[in-house]
Amino acid sequence: MNPLKIASLPLVALLASCGQSEAPKSANLPTVEELAADPARLKEVRQQCKVDRAKLGDALCNNVAEATNKRFFGDGKVPYNPPKESPKF
Repeated sequence: MNPLKIASLPLVALLASCGQSEAPKSANLPTVEELAADPARLKEVRQQCKVDRAKLGDALCNNVAEATNKRFFGDGKVPYNPPKESPKF
């Protein structure tokens, strides 16, 4: 057998063991709808994301940002209603 192949086997085994050992964090994340429905929880988690985004993770903080936008903008289905009289300048 080629000595290069033998030397590369431990490297391959080491790289294969470097995969994620934890369950994905997204398994128990609150959804955008859940966060948007609970303003107190949304405010709390939004503050935590500002302080320590690395600890909470991008997925949760992205859900928080999307829920904040959803609460601010609503469902986006409100039609534009211009005034009946044009403004006088």
